[in-house]
Amino acid sequence: MGWMKPTEILAKATMPDGNSLELRRHDGDYVIRADGYDLMISRAHGSEESMMALACASPTAGMRVLVGGLGMGYTARAALDFVPEDGQVVVAELVEAVVEWNREYLGPLAGNPLDDARTKLVVDDVRRVILAGEGQFDVILLDVDNGPHAPTQRNNSWLYTPGGLDAIRRALRRGGAVAVWSVEEYPAFLHQLRAAGFNASGERVTSHHTRHSVYVGHRR
Repeated sequence: MGWMKPTEILAKATMPDGNSLELRRHDGDYVIRADGYDLMISRAHGSEESMMALACASPTAGMRVLVGGLGMGYTARAALDFVPEDGQVVVAELVEAVVEWNREYLGPLAGNPLDDARTKLVVDDVRRVILAGEGQFDVILLDVDNGPHAPTQRNNSWLYTPGGLDAIRRALRRGGAVAVWSVEEYPAFLHQLRAAGFNASGERVTSHHTRHSVYVGHRR
């Protein structure tokens, strides 16, 4: 029997709603667990990176992108790789510990997105950033939980309500788009996006033998 490499628990934290978070490392892979569920795994991140390309065909001068959820930094990195030098990527992360984990452990995975001069980090609920940001963003990327049908935090469910989607639409500039990551297919969300004033589409994205969904809404 071969020797099994141990799993290291690097850090723990508690989310505002009381749920637990753990940062683990095993055989070079990092895992963020939420109440015992593997929320993010460092080796499986292609679907998160696809969100930017699906939301916007080409960069524009001075464009601003809002990334909801820092996670392991892959979505922020994809946005930074897309926006021009005069652009800005606003990263809203609710949990301070996730920011600390990125600075101490996870940053190199995605090329240290927090160190990029175009990154503006906001440690706050992305809801507040959206509500305060009317007409400020060209693209909003929401990778805050498992998607519209299964939020990992109760507060995130607001994002997918008619009121939340209306606030997202108002936070977008004319012609802007929102992209929402989902662990599973949820076709009903397309109808919700259309009812909120978006032209909506859904894409299945395969990454490391795992398929996830990205839902995109372009503001009408």
